[in-house]
Amino acid sequence: MHVKFPVTIHLFFFRGSQVLLLRRFQTGYMDGYYSVPAGHLDGDETVRMAGVREAREEIGVEIDPHDMFFAGVFHRHSDDERVDFFFNVQKWDREPVNSEPGKCDDLRWVGMDNLPENTIPYVRQALKNFQSGVFFQEFGWQ
Repeated sequence: MHVKFPVTIHLFFFRGSQVLLLRRFQTGYMDGYYSVPAGHLDGDETVRMAGVREAREEIGVEIDPHDMFFAGVFHRHSDDERVDFFFNVQKWDREPVNSEPGKCDDLRWVGMDNLPENTIPYVRQALKNFQSGVFFQEFGWQ
């Protein structure tokens, strides 16, 4: 038997030394915590295709998949087992906006050295890894 688990894509948008964060709201997972734009693969789409879709859905921007650069991957265990892909988005077409106010109640640019205390721990670690050139981590395993 082979494992089957969710695969997610997380997008790092940087403006100078700031990263774009959104605060989760009414999602049922880590509500009140900051994350980066992210979502699950829907099936029958590549990781980059999912990133393009999630950027459009969550923050209203269009990105070219060729402007997304691999930033890391986690094999993560929290309530369940997951694989998380992280990409650094180099270009997008307009200023990001909160396109899902029913799932996000704050969207802001935050200095990398001043992430909110309530940033999701694995997202905080992924950002740190990216800055340090670490591209793989097993996270949350005891």
